Amino acid sequence: MKIKAILFDCDGVLADSETITNRVLCGLLNALGWPLTLPECMAIFVGKTIKDEAALIHQKTGFYIDDAWLKAFRAQRDERLLLEVQAVPNIVATVAALHQSFAGRIACASGADRPKIRLMLNKLGLLAYFDQHIHSGQEQARNKPAPDVYLAAAKGLNVHAENCIVVEDTVTGVAAGVAAGAMVFGYSPPEAGHHGQAALKLAGAAQVFADMADLPAMVRQAQKAGQPENPV
Repeated sequence: MKIKAILFDCDGVLADSETITNRVLCGLLNALGWPLTLPECMAIFVGKTIKDEAALIHQKTGFYIDDAWLKAFRAQRDERLLLEVQAVPNIVATVAALHQSFAGRIACASGADRPKIRLMLNKLGLLAYFDQHIHSGQEQARNKPAPDVYLAAAKGLNVHAENCIVVEDTVTGVAAGVAAGAMVFGYSPPEAGHHGQAALKLAGAAQVFADMADLPAMVRQAQKAGQPENPV
């Protein structure tokens, strides 16, 4: 397999955002009558959208998530992200290096809504690398773990998904990359907000790593492995 492009998830891969988002979500769910803790909230919602768990929210609170509630949640979430979100350690230099190595053929393919993605990338100084190649799973027929957003991202770069490396940190995202036919690298540092190495491997990640500074070398190794042998 010849590697022609790199496709990044956003939350937990580019932006260290999961704790911030889930703190807001946890507070709002507490207010609805669901007394879950932040770690419990993250265990349920990391890698998923609120709509994915709408039935569970209704079961626990009796409340049906509607557009007005989602709008209020997103407003509070975006306010906190704008103030607090930080880049995943070493990701800025890694994105810059891979953007150069692949002549701009990198994309962001997230399950989140587009305004959130752009807000975070702009805050982190990454928007210029992805500006024309941002894809939201919420704008596809199906969100992750379906492959739609990764197929769209590959198409936007004029490559086949089979020629892409996907970088993900959740089981849901790894499943989406694998379903698209891409090679998936699982990012699993020890901090909260990421799924464990064993879970990512079980979901189909070809490799798992814990430091974004290691990613360029891993990509080069994958490229080397995918090159045809020289004729004798």
